[in-house]
Amino acid sequence: MSAKSPNPSFAELGVAVEITDALSQVGITRTFAIQELTLPLALDGTDLIGQARTGMGKTLGFGVPLLDRVFDSADVAELDGTPRALVVVPTRELAVQVGEDLKVAAKNLPVRILTIYGGRPYEEQTDALEAGVDVIVGTPGRLIDLHQRGALQLGQVAVLVLDEADEMLDLGFLPDIEKILTALTHKHQTMLFSATMPGPIIALARTFMDRPVHIRAEAEDAQQTHASTKQVVFQAHRMDKAAITARILQSRGRGRTLIFVRTKRTAAEVAEDLAGRGFTVGSVHGDMGQPARERSLNAFRDGTIEILVATDVAARGIDVDEVTHVINYQTPDDPMTYVHRIGRTGRAGHSGIAVTLVGYDELAKWKLIDSELDLKQPDPEQWFSTSPELFDALDIPEGADDYVGPPRKVFGGPSILKQRPRSGGRGAARGASRGASRGAAKRGGSAHRRR
Repeated sequence: MSAKSPNPSFAELGVAVEITDALSQVGITRTFAIQELTLPLALDGTDLIGQARTGMGKTLGFGVPLLDRVFDSADVAELDGTPRALVVVPTRELAVQVGEDLKVAAKNLPVRILTIYGGRPYEEQTDALEAGVDVIVGTPGRLIDLHQRGALQLGQVAVLVLDEADEMLDLGFLPDIEKILTALTHKHQTMLFSATMPGPIIALARTFMDRPVHIRAEAEDAQQTHASTKQVVFQAHRMDKAAITARILQSRGRGRTLIFVRTKRTAAEVAEDLAGRGFTVGSVHGDMGQPARERSLNAFRDGTIEILVATDVAARGIDVDEVTHVINYQTPDDPMTYVHRIGRTGRAGHSGIAVTLVGYDELAKWKLIDSELDLKQPDPEQWFSTSPELFDALDIPEGADDYVGPPRKVFGGPSILKQRPRSGGRGAARGASRGASRGAAKRGGSAHRRR
C-alpha cells in the first residue's frame, strides 16, 4: 500500500471533513502508522486485524472509520436510534477512555455515543438505549446482560470492533466475546485490534471474520517494546523499594508517572506510603468503587495528580500521551504484561522512561521476561536507594531524600494520620536503607548516601 505522504493527514486519507475538523480542534491532524495503514481499508468496509503496540494510535485507527461509516456510508442503514456500531473492550476504564475519544472525533456529527459497563445502575443504561443510541462502547459482561434482557438490540450493527483482544483473552472474556459474535448473524464489518496476536485470537478471527486483512504497524521482527522508551532495570530489596521509588519520583523532568503493582492491597499500601512521604498521589484498584476509580483516573488525566499507583487490570483504560515515567514496583507476571505496562510511556511520539524494580524473589520471573523479549538484561545489578548508579541512571538530584514534605491524603482516599504507620517512621525507613547499603558494602557493592 502506498501513502500520499510519509505521514498523511486524516483528510488526505478521505475522512469526512466533520471528523477531521473535530480532530484538528484538539491538535490531531497527522496519522500514526496503524491509522495510515488501516483507514483506507476500514473506510471501505473491509474486515481487518490491526496489530500495533500499546500507545500507537489504535483507538482512532478504528474509531475514525467507524464514525465515518456510521455517519455517511451507503451500506449502513440510516440512523434510527438502534445501534449501528459496537466497540467491545476488556475493562471499564478502557470503555470510558474509548468513549471519550470517540465523542471528541464525533463532535460535529449527529451521532449519539453511549458507554456501557458494569458497576453502574442498569436503569440509566436501559433508559439511554430506549432514548436512542448510534454507537456503543462497552464491556462484555454488561453488553451480554443488556442484550439478554432485550434492552440492547444488535440486529442493525454494521460495524463491530474488538479492542485489546489479547487483554480480553487474558481476562477470560473469550466465551463472552463468542456469545456477542454469535448474536450478530447478519452481514457486518468486523475490526479486531490487538497489541499481540496469540493463537486463540487468530482462531477467533478465522471463525467470525470474512477474509480479514492482517495489518501490522511494524516489521515482523520489530521489538515489542517502544524504542522511544528507556528501560532501567535493577534488583531492589523489598524493604527498600519505597525509598527507591520516592527518589525516582524526584528525577529531573519527571511528569505524569504510573506505578504498577500486582495486587489491590499493594496498590493501597504504596499509595499511602508515598502520600505519607509528601507526594500528591492517587490509586486505582479493584477494591475501590467505580466512581472513586473514575475520579482518580480523571484527576490523573487532567493533571490534578501526577502520580498514580495501579494494578494491571485497573490501568488498562489509561490512555494518556504525556506519561514520562512508568515504575514497575513489582515485576510483572509475564512478558506481555511487561509490554503493556511500559507501553504507557513513550507514546505518540514522546519519549519515556520505564523503571523495573526486580525483587530478589522475583529474579526468576524477570529472567523469563528478559528471555522472551530479548532485552539482554538477565542479571540486573543490585541497587539501593542510596546507590550512585540509581541517581545517575535516572538523573536524580543529589539532595533527593525519602521525604518531600508533610504527610498528605491519598487522592480520594483516607487521611494519613502518621508519617510511616507501617514501618515505624522516617528514621526506621532510613535505617532500613542504611542496613541495605551496609549489606551491599559487605558484598562488594557501591552504595552510599548522596548529598
